[in-house]
Amino acid sequence: MSRVGKKPIEIPTGVTITMNGNTVTVKGPKGELTRTFNPDMEIKVEDNVMNVTRPSDSKEHRTVHGTTRALLANMVEGVSKGFEKNLELIGVGYRAAKQGKKLVLNVGYSHPVEIEPEEGVEVEVASNTKVSVKGIDKERVGALAANIRDVRPPEPYKGKGIRYEGEYVRRKEGKTGK
Repeated sequence: MSRVGKKPIEIPTGVTITMNGNTVTVKGPKGELTRTFNPDMEIKVEDNVMNVTRPSDSKEHRTVHGTTRALLANMVEGVSKGFEKNLELIGVGYRAAKQGKKLVLNVGYSHPVEIEPEEGVEVEVASNTKVSVKGIDKERVGALAANIRDVRPPEPYKGKGIRYEGEYVRRKEGKTGK
């Protein structure tokens, strides 16, 4: 049995859950998220605790069970606390700025790179070299952070590039002269 799927989801105060068939809507102080799940999974809400059960031990049901529970838990956490990913720019002359809603990156190209965040996700620039991506949907926050990192991923020789805060970049030795 799925260990993740068996875990109950605690629903904090201020969060309401409405179910319409296999569509679940979670409302909280930070916003509202809606998602449609596999119709075979049974989602029950009782006494501020949500449980996900599967009808059988077939391979299809086992694969969807833990995923459904994890997605529901992320929805509850997102509308109550929110999610944040932090990025660092490392390199001489590398800097980030915010123009309106756009994020403008100068990371060694001949032109500045502009990134427009989608609705529901916001970008903050704490300093020239620190970027923070915040939102209530974990999937969209992670996707935007990955797109920003893909502009200039960290390289292994000098370590220059955009990396997640606390990310370890394995360094390589350069060519050695005789």
